[in-house]
Amino acid sequence: MLKVELPLPAQAVVSIESTNSGVALQIRVFFFFFLRFLSPITSVLFGRSFPIGERNIMAMEVTQVLLNAQSIDGAVRKNAEESLKQFQEQNLPVFLVSLSGELANEEKPVETRKLAGLVLKNALDAKEQHRKFELVQRWLSLDSNAKSQIKACLLKTLTSPVSDAHSTASQVIAKVAGIELPHKQWPELIGSLLSNIHQLPAHAKQATLETLGYLCEEVSPDVLDQDQVNKILTAVVQGMSSSEGNIDVRLAATTALYNALGFAQANFSNDMERDYIMRVVCEATLSPEVRIRQAAFECLVSISSTYYEKLAPYIQDIFNITAKAVKEDEEPVALQAIEFWSSICDEEIDILEEYGGDFTGDSDIPCFYFIKQALPALVPMLLETLLKQEEDQDQDEGAWNIAMAGGTCLGLVARTVGDDIVPLVVPFIEENISKPDWRQREGATYAFGSILEGPSPEKLIPLVNVALTFMLGALTKDPSSHVKDTTAWTLGRIFEFLHGSVVDSPIISQANCQQIVTVLLQSMKDTPNVAEKACGALYFLAQGYEEMGPSSPLTPFFQEIVQSLLTVTHREDAVESRLRTAAYETLNEVVRCSTDETAPLVLQLVPVIMMELHNTLEGQKLSSDEREKQSELQGLLCGCLQVIIQKLGSSETTKYAFMQYADQIMGLFLRVFACRSATVHEEAMLAIGALAYATGADFAKYMPEFYRYLEMGLQNFEEYQVCAVTVGVVGDISRALEEKIVPYCDGIMTQLLKNLSSNQLHRSVKPPIFSCFGDIALAVGEYFEKYLMWAMSALQSAAELSTHIAGDDELVEYTNSLRNGILEAYSGIFQGFKNSPKTQLLIPYAPHILQFLDGIYMEKDMDDVVMKTAIGVLGDLADTLGSHAGSMIQQSVSSKDFLNECLSSEDLVIKESAEWAKLAIGRAISV
Repeated sequence: MLKVELPLPAQAVVSIESTNSGVALQIRVFFFFFLRFLSPITSVLFGRSFPIGERNIMAMEVTQVLLNAQSIDGAVRKNAEESLKQFQEQNLPVFLVSLSGELANEEKPVETRKLAGLVLKNALDAKEQHRKFELVQRWLSLDSNAKSQIKACLLKTLTSPVSDAHSTASQVIAKVAGIELPHKQWPELIGSLLSNIHQLPAHAKQATLETLGYLCEEVSPDVLDQDQVNKILTAVVQGMSSSEGNIDVRLAATTALYNALGFAQANFSNDMERDYIMRVVCEATLSPEVRIRQAAFECLVSISSTYYEKLAPYIQDIFNITAKAVKEDEEPVALQAIEFWSSICDEEIDILEEYGGDFTGDSDIPCFYFIKQALPALVPMLLETLLKQEEDQDQDEGAWNIAMAGGTCLGLVARTVGDDIVPLVVPFIEENISKPDWRQREGATYAFGSILEGPSPEKLIPLVNVALTFMLGALTKDPSSHVKDTTAWTLGRIFEFLHGSVVDSPIISQANCQQIVTVLLQSMKDTPNVAEKACGALYFLAQGYEEMGPSSPLTPFFQEIVQSLLTVTHREDAVESRLRTAAYETLNEVVRCSTDETAPLVLQLVPVIMMELHNTLEGQKLSSDEREKQSELQGLLCGCLQVIIQKLGSSETTKYAFMQYADQIMGLFLRVFACRSATVHEEAMLAIGALAYATGADFAKYMPEFYRYLEMGLQNFEEYQVCAVTVGVVGDISRALEEKIVPYCDGIMTQLLKNLSSNQLHRSVKPPIFSCFGDIALAVGEYFEKYLMWAMSALQSAAELSTHIAGDDELVEYTNSLRNGILEAYSGIFQGFKNSPKTQLLIPYAPHILQFLDGIYMEKDMDDVVMKTAIGVLGDLADTLGSHAGSMIQQSVSSKDFLNECLSSEDLVIKESAEWAKLAIGRAISV
């Protein structure tokens, strides 16, 4: 027994007693003159005193509090949750020890044990990165005795016969391991888990395998050494073996392998070990237990993407297994079998796009053309799945079944093999498209729609020319809603991939354009799911005419189209099947792609949409559900106004006519900000950015009232997308107002610098903040001097960070985004100070900037966007600093090589920037 004895009239005893039934945690507080004596002592022991709320929970048994936290009585539940929160905040070690003890105690109720484990898990991990970091640091700094007690309780719980208890313990152990193993702590864990597997009852073996699976999910492969990986894989694969009699153990092992596959690089490079793993996985796909079969196919899907290049010896057997599962097995298993081939398609599409079919050069992974080889057998298998539709699949937005999975896979096959798929699918279409059974007609239509991306226009256009009239007829006359839904979707695909400037021989002529528009507008009156697909088809029809010159075949129908779309938005059932959203998105695209001929009609649309938005702002009492729908509608209307403003603001003639509405529109947007919805704020902010661009310096009159909302947006860390959009709008406003932004710069710059230093703000917002520095500097010129030191310090810190980041594709993408933001800031600052007497203030920063450019050039992982901005910064530096920069550029490690590489770029924008930079550098050196 561990006791803390207080030499006072009051004794506080925290005890952990071992009993025959497990570890019983009892937190007892014996007190006499409690308030008088306890606070000073606890302050010495734990660094702070306990508030009365915590004394109360310490006086109670933890079990009761956990039971109360699940009470149906809201007041009781809230009180218990508050007590737990206070206990955690004031005395974390005892709190966590008490939870682990509750979880481990076999005499406690299942519900309190499970909740204790979940609370413990939530004390170790969080979704938000900044919160996760705080929790990790908090655990690492915890008293080692407390951590040892907690870990002992967790390991003990793995042997519990209560599944909720041992399953929760598995997850918590993995969370602790995820924190400790990278710090070389808890080195005995893996050995301890592995020793359990051979000597425990089935439920403990299952829990241990679950733990190993969760652990592999939590830690990265480089944390474990190869010997540990080998032992884990051996234990897991043995647990999957058909000789394992217990179904739950076998399932846990199969799931664990799924999580452990990322660790098996070395094992998959060894022929014997790989053969053994593949044999066991394939055997598991034939298990009598459906959950094991599904988990085994999930392993195969993961193997197909992680170890594509190792699959050749097994691909024929896998085809046989997947074909059998697709034809005969239960849906969850069949879906994973189809997913295997979708995953192979994804791999081969990526390889072919990256290397363009040339595998002689620097390609690490050759393409094995598995899909092309399997085509004669794979396509008929997938076509068969298209006839397994469900009656209500077109009503359920989240529906996913064998027919949908098969069609999706068929689409990926088409993208992988191109023209080769067409002759294999056309007979199926011809055979089924006119059959009396709706399933056959819908399946044939779905097959056609699925193969429209991938094959060449030359191969598809003759088919489309034959099919188009038939499909327009089916969309209006077919008795089946399923068939009409898929027909409208297929027409959308035709217009997306085979209509517009990308196609030499147009499928839409003056003759059939009217019929197409008439049918689509008619279908927009159909059931919500059909109408939504018809809107989508019209969206791509309009988009195809975007680059068709000053006149569009849609011009004669513009007013009718707009009116029909507005009518759709007012349908009582418009909230079903995303119909209202689709109608507004299509209206936006029709407006965006319209020509000057229809500009007067677009202008007439302004007061209509303004009135719609005004109506949503009138004060009526709404339920939470109604308020959510209203917020969504306000967001759609703000988005629509944004597109209209951009369209009318792009030409001087229409801009002048539009300005009569600017004050009223801004007034509406300001009223929208009184609503508390993130979606609406985001859309309204974007629309205001467009308005600032259109109104230019005149936007200054709105700033006194708008500024507080701008500030609120910049402070909105929680809804970080709103914050990101607001940062972008600050840039728009800076460009519009130029020096008129000066009165607001102190507040804006202070908030932006605060945002950069915060670890609570999502990292994706930080690159745009740097770009925004550049916009502000460009707008205010030498007035930026008062912020220069702070901005340059932040830029230097970020620049140093961005040259030392290595990681996965997502991290590389973020790094490039960060670098681009930094470079845009430098560019704006240099251009802002150009021709100013204060140019010399920038000279001390030039060496660091050149060093940064050297660094990113040497790493060779910048994308084209960064390359363009970087060469522009080199030119700006030379252009602004002149002779001061000339010698520094000459001494730079890689400026000359970088310039030459950009000059020979195939990207015309990079090449033009480089040519300008070359001239600027030449001038700077010759001075």
